[in-house]
Order: sequence, then C-alpha cells, then structure tokens
Amino acid sequence: MRLLRRLIVPFAVLVVAAAIGTFVLGRDRVAASSTAMQNPGMRLAASTGLTTAGQIAAGRILFVQTCSACHGVDAQGSSIAPKLQGVGGATVNLWLSEGWMPLRTPETQPEGKPPSFTPAQINQIVAYVVSLKAGGFPVPTEVPLRNASAAEGFLMFSLNCAPCHTITGAGDALADGLHAPPLRQASAQEVLEAIRTGPGNMPKFGPGDISNQQALDVVEYVTKYIKHPTDIGGIGLGGVGPVAEGFVGLFVGVGVCLLAAYWVGDRTARDEDEHGHDGDEHGDGEDGDAHHGAGLDSGDQETEVADV
Repeated sequence: MRLLRRLIVPFAVLVVAAAIGTFVLGRDRVAASSTAMQNPGMRLAASTGLTTAGQIAAGRILFVQTCSACHGVDAQGSSIAPKLQGVGGATVNLWLSEGWMPLRTPETQPEGKPPSFTPAQINQIVAYVVSLKAGGFPVPTEVPLRNASAAEGFLMFSLNCAPCHTITGAGDALADGLHAPPLRQASAQEVLEAIRTGPGNMPKFGPGDISNQQALDVVEYVTKYIKHPTDIGGIGLGGVGPVAEGFVGLFVGVGVCLLAAYWVGDRTARDEDEHGHDGDEHGDGEDGDAHHGAGLDSGDQETEVADV
C-alpha cells in the first residue's frame, strides 16, 4: 500500500505533464498570415503583369533597406543568403507573407512571425525582384477550387506532405533542429505557393511531380479539413496525431486505474482498522465483566466464612 502511494504522486505529475505537452505541441508555431493577401476566386497570373514602374521603384527602396544586407542590392545573393533573381514572385511573396523574412539572425532557420511589411509593401518588393529576372512560379492571384476533390487531396497529402507536417497538419520536428511548420493558418494561396516553390527544406513539387489539378486537390483538403478539423469520435487534443493522443490516453487511463486502486485499498485498510478497534473494545468489556464476577464470588466466599 505504501508503494502504491509513492507511485501516485509521480504518475500524477506525468499525467499533468502529458496534458501540458499536448497543449503546447498542439499550438501553432507560426503566426497567422494576413488575410489581406487572400483573394476569392484566385487564378494564376504573372506578377509582372500586375505591377507598375512606381511599384518597382518603391520595392527597390524597401529591398535595399531591409534585404540587401544579405541578398545583395540586385538580389544576386551572398555567402549567407541565396540568389533571388529568377525565383519567381510566389517565392518572395510566400516568405514575406509568412513573416519568415527578414531573418532576425542570419544563417538560422526562419521562424514564423507577423509580417514585417504591409500587403502593399510586399507587392512592391515582389514587383522589384520579379523585374530583375523573369522565371519561377508567379504569384497565384486566384486558386479555383470549385472542381477540386478533398478526397484526392487527402491521398496526395498523405503520400507527400504528412511525413513532415503530420497527417493532422500540426507540424513536426525534423533533423538538425529544423521543423516543418503547422498548416492550420495557411491560406489557399500560401499552400499552392509552398507546393510549387518548396520553401526551406521542403521539396519543390513541379507539374511533373504533382499536376495542377492534384495541387488544387491538396489545397482543398488543407483549407477544408486541416484548418477546420471535426474530431469525430473523440477529443482532438490539439491535433498532435494518433501516437501522441494514444500516449495521453494511456497515461490518463492508467492514472485513473491507480487512483481507483488507491481509493479501494485505503478504504479497505480503514475498515480493517475500525473492526480491529471495535474488537479490542469488546474484549475489554468482557474482561471487566469477568473481573466483576470474580469479585462477587470472592465476596460471597468471605460472607460464608463469616457465617461459619
């Protein structure tokens, strides 16, 4: 019984730690992107066709002030930052919209944070970089999802995305201190840009890898089910995945069983102590009666002797 009591406290700590860990892991590690960059009924269009000379000039000023220290004045790249010429507007737009750039510390993994620029400023920087050299994937101004299939998107996501982002899109740790970000706040535009541009350690999926229709199917699945999980049949626990949820269920279930066993054992011990105490009192009463009877017998004997 004492051993069981000693196990209760550390197990309770483990249960609490598991619950806290689930809450922390389930939380998004990247900030929500600006909804101003989302346009209903998107279509693919080249960024250069949406820009003006004024935007390019304003974008150059912003780029020189905030980006040229690492990427160079003309985005030619350096020893600590890649070349941006010819990467396409979608790459620049995605990194700025997600707050991954500018980096707080060069040569570190980008961390999601609120964007450092307004949507208008992001458009200007994109216009300037695209004007330097054509190429890459353009900014998708429309993503038509009317004929997209979430079921097909789930299959593509399971095969190509879940190994890093997890099947629930909660994100996960990778090798060398890197991690895949969660997808619950990603817009349709950002998902499509990520598929085609391959940000960071993510592979770039071109039309030869994932067709345009398949890419739209993935966007449909992410924006419909990952962003709005239903959690049918149980508690989502932050959407950290079935393995972590199973561990939480194990800790909670075994913890409840231990607490129940402790409660039953404690009541049994108390009942035994109470019965033992009652028996002692009953025994003391019988001894008193015996002594009283013995006193009466001796008194009668003395009276008989006196009569004689």
